[in-house]
Amino acid sequence: MIHIQFLGFRYSGWMLQPKVKTVQGMVNKTFEFMYPNVDYKTFGTGRTDAKVSANRFGFQLSIAAELPDNFIDIFNANLPSDIRALDFSEIPPNQNPLEGISEKYYIYLFSFGGKAHPFSANLVYNEFGTLDIDIMKLGAKLFEGTHNFKKYCTKPSEQTKFLRTISYCEINRDSPYQANFFPDNLWCLHIKSQGFMRYQIRLIMGQLLALGRGDMTLEDITYSLNPKDNKPLRHNAVGSGLILKDIV
Repeated sequence: MIHIQFLGFRYSGWMLQPKVKTVQGMVNKTFEFMYPNVDYKTFGTGRTDAKVSANRFGFQLSIAAELPDNFIDIFNANLPSDIRALDFSEIPPNQNPLEGISEKYYIYLFSFGGKAHPFSANLVYNEFGTLDIDIMKLGAKLFEGTHNFKKYCTKPSEQTKFLRTISYCEINRDSPYQANFFPDNLWCLHIKSQGFMRYQIRLIMGQLLALGRGDMTLEDITYSLNPKDNKPLRHNAVGSGLILKDIV
């Protein structure tokens, strides 16, 4: 089991896809360079959308080779600068860590009220106009609990379970990251659940931004969580503000 962190701005998510650059593709390319002609496979603990970053992401490595004690140092020396390995450990027999996740903790960084420094674009979504942050805080709490998130998923499969529980959803100023080129008016959505569907958090953030602009009401959000129609939601936040903070 290997844990990594990465800046997702130049990647189309974690999972391998044809003709695009992904984090898994870069990790695999690094293994092929380090262990030529050795069989291996990588399995991620989930997926991430394009441009989404991760402070802590895990993947299982099955490889026909013995890893040295200083493997992390060697791995980091060969990885690109926007991916860093944190730790590795041997998985006990008869244990599947990919099915043992109890919580995923994401944050979404955003600012508003003027043009932000361009250097912050890879981590912070910037709204040039104003937002009603107080009503957005109220809207965020509506997502807590167990709801039908059918409208908060893109291209679900027949096996997708729409009934999901969000244990924590709050907007505040407690950003775990700071930089001198980050905007002063920086806010952070904190959201936790055992698992999220494709685009679920970005759609949640999109509705909250629309709420802050005055394009939606709290009643609209409540209705969207008990859908009586299949009409898709219109507002989807960009991926670059979303960060996988931690996995448990």
